[in-house]
Amino acid sequence: MTESATPADRRARGKEIRKTVPRSSHAVWAPPAERADPVTLITDQDKDRLQFLVPIRHYRMAESAFTFYRGTAKVMAADLAGTPATGLTSQLCGDAHLSNFGSFGTPTRQQIFDTNDFDETLPGPWEWDLKRLVASFVLAGRDNEFDDADTHDMTRSAVVGYQNAMAKYTTMATLDVWYAHLTMQQITDALPKKKDRSFVAKRATKYRSKGSMKALKKLAEKVDGALRIKSDPPLIIPLRDLPASDNPDELGREIERAFSEYKSTLADNRKVLLDKYHFVDIALKVVGVGSVGTRCLIVLLEANDDSDPLFLQVKEATASALKDYLPKSRYSHHGERVVRGQRLMQVSSDIFLGWSVGAGGHAYYWRQLYDMKGSADIAKMSPRLLKQYAQICGWTLAHSHARSGDPFQISGYIGSGTVFAESLTEFAYAYADQAQRDFEAFTAAIASGRIEAKEG
Repeated sequence: MTESATPADRRARGKEIRKTVPRSSHAVWAPPAERADPVTLITDQDKDRLQFLVPIRHYRMAESAFTFYRGTAKVMAADLAGTPATGLTSQLCGDAHLSNFGSFGTPTRQQIFDTNDFDETLPGPWEWDLKRLVASFVLAGRDNEFDDADTHDMTRSAVVGYQNAMAKYTTMATLDVWYAHLTMQQITDALPKKKDRSFVAKRATKYRSKGSMKALKKLAEKVDGALRIKSDPPLIIPLRDLPASDNPDELGREIERAFSEYKSTLADNRKVLLDKYHFVDIALKVVGVGSVGTRCLIVLLEANDDSDPLFLQVKEATASALKDYLPKSRYSHHGERVVRGQRLMQVSSDIFLGWSVGAGGHAYYWRQLYDMKGSADIAKMSPRLLKQYAQICGWTLAHSHARSGDPFQISGYIGSGTVFAESLTEFAYAYADQAQRDFEAFTAAIASGRIEAKEG
């Protein structure tokens, strides 16, 4: 499709794809006879991780089929590579399950809702993200012990939210699509039930209070008159408390050296701001499920005095879980790949978002810790509220894809009827069943001693 193609031409091209890739074909999931062992795919990712943390990753994944799914982006990428593909490309989150959406603060201090995890980001088939999203809703519904009708409705709502949003973007000017965003206040105001508005408003207020000062109260303490990050092993381990065998001094020097390179990836005005701060302390900090074992750290910096802190999170960026199934990234540095993908998919990204390389070739990306960050408390949400959340996630994912892809072709392919929504809902159930079988194989591997799991 050439740049001069009209919107009508592009929409027609999307519709034309249905002839070779029928929308109903997306309903099918059947594991191939030579499907890769999911446990092996998971443990392959453990090899270059901090080994003393790997059992915590396994323990967290073993909690339920839903938490297991959160750590299986690589497994699903291998599976999706064999499914029908439209050939339409957008920048992918790569791990778009329902817990990878949430709130954060913009530079203008708005509290917005958007996609918020990009460790696996690469350009690829837009439908991969949507399929990962909808299967997560089936698993969440089962985890919450919702009845099947409620689970079906909220899963389908995620697809319909995506479909309606993508259609809406075809009626908007390109700049208006780019600038579109969703604030937590808009989400709260749009909820029809007072009980739901109150629930979301309380969560939003809690998230809005999160920042470096709150992190200081939670994560730091005074030691001999100076600020230090509290030790809470194995989840938070200041480098000073690491055993000598883990080379804490070398890791500390690596991060401090990487700091200069990281600053070079920021805009000049952000460098001026960051130059007002100096290093105080560094600690390893376990985060999430799939990321456990990667080199994730927090850095405490201080400006005028110890009441003027800044916490940065430094996350190791490893190869995308999708890399074996999609064209090679244009960015050889995985930290840059993550940052560039995030800036493309999010309407507004953290002012301190940047990347660096440390000793030993470890790639990192940097961002603020907390800063109004929050995610939905899925376990406490009613079926009605989770259905509304599914629509919001669908809208958000469509917006992320529309910024880099072609909404006319994608919307032309999806159409205005129910075929695509019903097909993806059917896929979501079939793949959730697959995730359940994989979860049972994973927990059996733990029980047999093949892999180790340890509470953290």
